[in-house]
Amino acid sequence: VQLVESGGGLVQTGGSLRLSCAASGLTFDEYAMAWYRQAPGKKREGVAWISNSDGSTHYSNSVKGRFTISTDSAKNTVFLQMDNVIPADAAVYYCAAGNLKILDRTSGHISYDDKFWGRGTQVFVSS
Repeated sequence: VQLVESGGGLVQTGGSLRLSCAASGLTFDEYAMAWYRQAPGKKREGVAWISNSDGSTHYSNSVKGRFTISTDSAKNTVFLQMDNVIPADAAVYYCAAGNLKILDRTSGHISYDDKFWGRGTQVFVSS
């Protein structure tokens, strides 16, 4: 299985960036896809998830309303559209394939069991 991220680079505060992750070696529709990020000195955190069963999307509070996760099943690709970027978004972004459970639809609580990871793509944000 390979997950290959691309699209990282330098973006200005308030700008936009679109990350892509091409998956191979797996049956794409059998996995929920996700984006995580890790800034220097910080733990890896999940930012966006998309269900393969109902297409629902879920976001961390830190990116909700600014980032959008989507998939193109024909191309086995997951995207992360990053809008209104802020300096705190600077990190290495990783995509993951795994299993998603929606624990509470009202609150949006989910659990994610990651199975496969990409190597990441770096995002820099200039102020």
